[in-house]
Amino acid sequence: MMEGRTFTAAEAEALWEIIRHRRDVRGNRFVDKPVEAEVVDRLLDAALHAPSVGFSQPWEFVLVEDRATREKVRDSFDGANEAAMAMFAGRGAEYARLKLEGILEAPLNIAVFYVPPSGPVLGQTQMEEVGLYSVVCAVQNMWLMARSLNVGIGWLSILDAERVRQLLGAPAGHRLVAYLCVGYTDGFYDRLELELLEWERRKEREKVIRKI
Repeated sequence: MMEGRTFTAAEAEALWEIIRHRRDVRGNRFVDKPVEAEVVDRLLDAALHAPSVGFSQPWEFVLVEDRATREKVRDSFDGANEAAMAMFAGRGAEYARLKLEGILEAPLNIAVFYVPPSGPVLGQTQMEEVGLYSVVCAVQNMWLMARSLNVGIGWLSILDAERVRQLLGAPAGHRLVAYLCVGYTDGFYDRLELELLEWERRKEREKVIRKI
């Protein structure tokens, strides 16, 4: 049945504004305000409506509110962050100034895992990694929905993924894709924070798009 709804130009423009103003929120931006249960449900519903290879839906979401558990996750970050800093030769001082996580500042953490299939999946028989990409699509859906609700999300990847899996009691074989810090903020930057800090520059369209 080809009866799916169509969208107006105004709705398309609203989506573009949400995409354009999506931000990765650092720990120093979160405020002391809980995220309402209905808002969390909207974020999760958005994630669950993401596209997935073969409609496999290969994801698991773990809501982490317990402070003691989050402190252990932050310990994992601290160790990984110290090792990462050594990789940025010549930029150590800049790196040290970056606030890269909000594990304790955000009222909610959400760990997103890839759950490997137990058998063959339509569309995944030649490119196994597309299962992981499906989980990334779910994260992006959640991120955009959060921005539309003026809720901040910070995607933290400087972690010992296996250690975090164990801390959160995820089964062996489940793979951590994203660790998200979620909460209300004191505001959103007009431009990407790492762009403002001149850590990186936005790539020119001509450098990343080509025709054959």
